[in-house]
Amino acid sequence: MRTLSRAGALTAVAAAALFSAPVAAHATVPGDNGTVKIHDATTGEELKRNEPHVCTFYLDAFGFDAVQQVDWHIEAWAPTADVKGETVKTGAITLDSEGHGRTENLSLPDGHYKLFWNFDGEKGAAKHKVFWTDCEDSEGGGSGSTPSPSASSSASASPSSSSSPSSPGSSSSSGSASASPQGGSGGDLAETGNGAPVGLLSGVAAALVAGGGYLVVRRRKA
Repeated sequence: MRTLSRAGALTAVAAAALFSAPVAAHATVPGDNGTVKIHDATTGEELKRNEPHVCTFYLDAFGFDAVQQVDWHIEAWAPTADVKGETVKTGAITLDSEGHGRTENLSLPDGHYKLFWNFDGEKGAAKHKVFWTDCEDSEGGGSGSTPSPSASSSASASPSSSSSPSSPGSSSSSGSASASPQGGSGGDLAETGNGAPVGLLSGVAAALVAGGGYLVVRRRKA
């Protein structure tokens, strides 16, 4: 019984080692996981979105195995390619310990392209992305908006300058108009006060009254 139990235990250990060996070996082999994105040069590399319309751009990889080796190339693609499948740019990159990495900023003439991303441990085909470069539209959009603020500011400045001279003119004319009637009324009052000798006339009247009274008394006595 003891011999049979020992034999069974050794068989179980050997079977466990046999089944675990392929799993451990497979874990050390680079996998076919991960993804690559096209990013505009102004987009942060931490954002995991693809941007298929760019001007200056870079390639951004996520979720691959640690320190994985990558070779990539970009081909001209229809409908803008003169020769479909012509390689227009190539490069290589080693990913970091988290399976992430990015290329330097890249540029291509305006057109349609396809990225092929080859790496160690890939099974089947390379990762790929189709994208457009269109720098003419991005530059044209920025230049058309600049003249409008200067034109509006110059237009708004012109009416303010035309309104400023009118204010002193209006105040001076109102001042001169208000001053003229005051001077005329003052002159009229001075003339009415000096034109009639009131004291002289009252003296003459008193003398005439006295003379008339004297004549009346004298007639009565006669």
